[in-house]
Amino acid sequence: MSYQVIARKYRPQRFSDVVGQEHVTQTLTHAIAQNRIAHAYLFCGPRGTGKTTIARIFAKCLNCTGGPKVDFDDADLRCVEITEGRSIDVLEIDGASNNGVEQVRELRETVKYAPASSRFKIYIIDEVHMLSTAAFNALLKTLEEPPAHAKFMFATTDPERVLPTILSRCQRFDLRRIPVALIVQHLAHIAKLEEVRVEEAALYGIARGADGAMRDAESALDQLISFCGDRIVESDVLSMFGLTAQAQILKLTSAILNGEAETVLRELNDLAQHGKDLGRLLADLLNHFRNLLIYQVSGGDLKLLEISEAETASLKEQAPRVSTDTLTRLMEVLSDAEGHLRAAASKKIFLEVSLLKAIQARHAVSLDAVLKKLQQLRGASGVTAGASSSSPSPAAAPRPTGSAKPAETTAGMGATASPPVPASPAEADLAPLWQSVLEAVGRASAFTRSYLVEARPISLVKNVLTLGFDPEFADQMELVNNPKTHALLQTKLQELGHPGVQVKFVAADAPPTSAPQSATPPPAPSKRAKPVPEKVSAEEFKNDPLIQKALEIFKGQIVEVRS
Repeated sequence: MSYQVIARKYRPQRFSDVVGQEHVTQTLTHAIAQNRIAHAYLFCGPRGTGKTTIARIFAKCLNCTGGPKVDFDDADLRCVEITEGRSIDVLEIDGASNNGVEQVRELRETVKYAPASSRFKIYIIDEVHMLSTAAFNALLKTLEEPPAHAKFMFATTDPERVLPTILSRCQRFDLRRIPVALIVQHLAHIAKLEEVRVEEAALYGIARGADGAMRDAESALDQLISFCGDRIVESDVLSMFGLTAQAQILKLTSAILNGEAETVLRELNDLAQHGKDLGRLLADLLNHFRNLLIYQVSGGDLKLLEISEAETASLKEQAPRVSTDTLTRLMEVLSDAEGHLRAAASKKIFLEVSLLKAIQARHAVSLDAVLKKLQQLRGASGVTAGASSSSPSPAAAPRPTGSAKPAETTAGMGATASPPVPASPAEADLAPLWQSVLEAVGRASAFTRSYLVEARPISLVKNVLTLGFDPEFADQMELVNNPKTHALLQTKLQELGHPGVQVKFVAADAPPTSAPQSATPPPAPSKRAKPVPEKVSAEEFKNDPLIQKALEIFKGQIVEVRS
């Protein structure tokens, strides 16, 4: 006999032989037992996961002697014919080469005739998504109301390209990628039958390279036996697939977590010089950090992971050294790099930069954390929470009751004038409400609140709340004068008992400060009271306790001080 490749030699011949697709085989087994056999089935999934194999086994169950039944005799003549592909009642059609409307019309004519010797006439169409739209439409009527003796079984790797009208007429089964552990177990069984010694690490390497496809794994094992003989080690597998040894991946991830940039670059250079697939290396690093994240979140539940004993030990050692937030930032950097690596002119340089970014990402702080910490520092230094650097300090002169007239455009000149106008009692009455609105906005968006602290309420008339900005803060008014901020303010006003209130932003000078008469006139007040002296030396600024604390927390440095 001529040589038969492993993928065909050990192809499953009954449902119990299929690996990793129990959700499909069990459903079909129950359907046969209950005599609930549909007229059309669609098997979807990645390559090499058993779509066509399951369709053939199902056909043997339906057409075996005394069938339909699951426990058919392997020596049954009808089953042997189906296995060898010579049954005249089970027709296998390649959808890629028979994708025209003429072929489907021919199928519609032949489907009318009864099977020659079996119970059913079965059509297995592989890669059915390759059929043209016209061919699909020609198949619709036959597929919806086929003769009682006709059964259709479709297989596809791309179900999205199958017309919805076809999908709705089929029972759909989605086959999943086969777990690494099951592939390793099955390959070990085949190696034993073939009398070949394969290291466990080599089996894991083959399973990693197969990416969930059993046929790919079996073909790789077949090729390795031809190359290595009766003994296969991990280095043989890594050389064939261009993979990185698991020990090297674990060493690289440990160096990233420790911030050892030199070690990371040396390891990467060594792997690149030995011709390793850098894209696959990046995917392996990302997968390891993903496993580490799941290990942490699940409290060490290994049932959620498909890993070897060496990687399990590594996860247990690395988990206490890194936080979940840090892992998330690392994965964001690596995921972004994975998306851009293919387009990079120099993949090695790009990956070097990405790994250095990953090291830096360990100490990165989110903007929300920065704002929260700054608010805590302000509170600790005695500054009123929510006050900005230009807000009046408690020691500054209080703003009197009043409002300012909104800015008006001078006719004919196009200039904006903002004269101070005596305030009405409305502004003082609105101050508590505005403070509550600011606090509510701050809980939803710290950024939006930071832009609104310079605004002050002017009036609330006819369900319109007018907010004024000094002309010097007109740029902040532009940042908040948008539909998103308006909607947020309206929502918070409604929550505070003011439904239907609209918001209007205007440029308006602050009202003048009044002071009691005295013999010696006080110096003219500044336009806005400052919590610190107007002129601060660079040395005083650098030595300020609040500035020193911020530099310590965020590991920053002062580049320049401007008055």
